Amino acid sequence: MPLALAAAFGAHAASTTRYLIISENAKQIGEQVVERGDDGLTKVAFSYKDNGRGPDLAEQFRLGADGTMTEYSVKGNSTFGAVVDEHFTRKGDQAEWTSTSEKGNKTVSGPAAYLPLNGSFEVESIAIAALAAAPEGKLPLLPSGTLSQRVLDSVEVTGPDGRKQTVRLLAQTGVGLSPSFYWATSGDKPRLFGVIIPGFANMLEQGWQAAAPELAARQKAAESKMLADVAARLQHPLTGLTVVRNARVFDSEKAVVGPASDIYVLRGRITAVLPAGSPVREADNSIDAGGRIVLPGLFDLHAHVDRWSGALDMSTGVTSVRDMGNDNKQLQAMLDETAAGRLLAPQVVPAGFLEGESPFSANLGFVIKDLPAAQSAIDWYAERGYPQLKIYNSFPKAILKDTIAYAHQRGMRVSGHIPAGLRAQDALDAGYDEIQHINQVLLNFLVKPDTETRNLNRFVLPSEKVADLDFNSKPVKDFVALLAKKQISIDPTLATFAFLKQRDGDMNEPYAAVASHMPPDVARGFSVGTMKIDGDATLKRYEKSYAKMVQFVGIMYKAGVPIVAGTDDIAGFTLHSELALLVKAGLTPAQALQVATRNGARYTRTSNDRGSIVAGKLADLVLVDGDPTKNIEDVRKVSAVITRGFLIYPAEIDAALGIAPFVKDAPSLLKSDAPVTAGESGGNEGARARIGASALRHH
Repeated sequence: MPLALAAAFGAHAASTTRYLIISENAKQIGEQVVERGDDGLTKVAFSYKDNGRGPDLAEQFRLGADGTMTEYSVKGNSTFGAVVDEHFTRKGDQAEWTSTSEKGNKTVSGPAAYLPLNGSFEVESIAIAALAAAPEGKLPLLPSGTLSQRVLDSVEVTGPDGRKQTVRLLAQTGVGLSPSFYWATSGDKPRLFGVIIPGFANMLEQGWQAAAPELAARQKAAESKMLADVAARLQHPLTGLTVVRNARVFDSEKAVVGPASDIYVLRGRITAVLPAGSPVREADNSIDAGGRIVLPGLFDLHAHVDRWSGALDMSTGVTSVRDMGNDNKQLQAMLDETAAGRLLAPQVVPAGFLEGESPFSANLGFVIKDLPAAQSAIDWYAERGYPQLKIYNSFPKAILKDTIAYAHQRGMRVSGHIPAGLRAQDALDAGYDEIQHINQVLLNFLVKPDTETRNLNRFVLPSEKVADLDFNSKPVKDFVALLAKKQISIDPTLATFAFLKQRDGDMNEPYAAVASHMPPDVARGFSVGTMKIDGDATLKRYEKSYAKMVQFVGIMYKAGVPIVAGTDDIAGFTLHSELALLVKAGLTPAQALQVATRNGARYTRTSNDRGSIVAGKLADLVLVDGDPTKNIEDVRKVSAVITRGFLIYPAEIDAALGIAPFVKDAPSLLKSDAPVTAGESGGNEGARARIGASALRHH
């Protein structure tokens, strides 16, 4: 072993580093405490609580001479209560690992970093140091993959007692579908200094919290450069008149496919839809759809967007997204970047997030105490064109009716979770126009006034009790009839709630169709359970409850209750899974597509320019292979997307992310001077380091 490495890793000095996790609204929501023993054993306690939930983890590990772990273990509970019990050892060239969801071993030579399924940020700190010592800043991962790291920025910060130090912004790629950004100390033995998660929280060493605003601003600037490069490479401008020839247009009003047509597009709008083969007068661009079905751009009506998730939306035909809760400043910035063409993203319809103060509060949007504060927040949203308000779990029930009345007065729809202490029926009586999540709907029959629904109860109670709920009982039938009479739209997010019946180690149902297309580290996570399910009897009960949740959506739809399609999970791909579950609930594939197009526009109040393919509306067009009106799984076969005046090829995005493509061929863009096909422009190997998506669950 070189003397430099011996000096770096051979000596151990006892120390403790404490990190504080501070939410965007300046509340401490957790901490990470790292205790390094003089015997080489490091112990980590990691915990945070937001929105009534969060992980509690106890780790310990030892490092080898190359700075990677030779022993690792973690125990505790994940965000939704699942048991975490994971172990890793490496002896010489033999590595072994086991957890509640997997078991494996591998022969490996040289440095290699183990990637835990559930771990603290100290795992990233280990990787930062090991990568700094690794050739070319690359490190093999276990079970598979390669981690890379590069420096994006450097800044001097001031901390306790006026002490100063230089920290660097690092971008790590090779894990997940987006880069990970960390602030690290400088020098020969760097370690984690802090993590900035824009719009959510930051985690910095205790005493250095004053540095957070500057670090956040610098990180945003560095990310913006990366994202602008992605947008420039993968969005192909359609200048002049474009004709999409020989397209079979899906009529979202009638839920049928029409005869072959030619669609004319100019400056981002449809100017005409004519029978296929009609004379064309001096078109600048031509795209031969080749008889493919063309859908109106799909809507995801339940997302929490971030600056990296848009690529997945674009690659899956989701051209419009309703954001159901975000950091207000962060979302406004993303809207500006998208409008300027600097962000590869769908068009976002924002819903204003309104929460009440409590130990269970979600730290998004506005967190208020009284009616004047609620009205002030509504004014802020109305002045910025928000068409909808979303009310959350801790909202004070005493002012609910007056708050809704004021939002209606300002022209906004109102939806949300059901505030603690109320049933869905009470929210309807107060004026709700829509309810989010199937569990929030069915809790109507399961809760009492003193039932706490701001913690994991809102997941456990439906899992335990819906199995025995009689859908033919008078209270259930009367409630469904009321939903239909009032035309209350329901945003069930069935795909997201499949985790309620997922046993650790089993593939989560909505991801089964896409797992084989994903990078190995992403697919690995699809088999990690999130609920605590004790034994086969509990599993069967939870499976029955979830099956009845799916059934209930079909019951509501057949009764005339408006259904919308939302995800609250991985962008794009989960929307397709949601449509498959709507079909499982009893809708035809064409009706499910109608939900994701016509209903999407109707319940975002954008029907004047979206939701159907007719002259005058925005040219949001999705070309798909196969026939999703007969087989809903064909909706995954997106070959090209047109939106905001750009042509986008999913194959280019998939290649950049390491995703196996869902279609083999894409229609070429024939310009007046030369053809452009998928892969000829915009695709580049380095793009994988600059494009991706992340998901924070808020259900």
